Amino acid sequence: MEERAMTQLQYFTALSGLWVAVAWVPYILDRIFVRGLMGALANPSPDDKPQSPWAQRAHRAHIVGVELFAAFAPLAILAALVMPAEDHPGTLGATFFFGMVAHYVIYSVGLPVLRTAAFALAALSSLLLGLTLLGTA
Repeated sequence: MEERAMTQLQYFTALSGLWVAVAWVPYILDRIFVRGLMGALANPSPDDKPQSPWAQRAHRAHIVGVELFAAFAPLAILAALVMPAEDHPGTLGATFFFGMVAHYVIYSVGLPVLRTAAFALAALSSLLLGLTLLGTA
């Protein structure tokens, strides 16, 4: 079987998917630390002890990351199919990934202005990828 190297777009799309798949781990570990293992495994209740502020922000950042990835992934798949040899989609894949990860980290730490800039980087990467596919960027 012949092995092919991934394009930059494929590589960063895979990394983005992996990031979304594991970004829940830090805030779940905090939940276990704050509520105990059984409390973390129990159904949510209004009486639950609140998680650490950073973990609450990380949870929200993860939700945003999932929403960002839902827009980016189909565009990346389409770009990989119709323009596999072009570098521009790969660059947008890298900026999407780094913007999404930076957003999560910055949001978790609690830096609002930088958080918005990182979100914008990821969101604009998706927008530019879509416009590139349409031939308007």
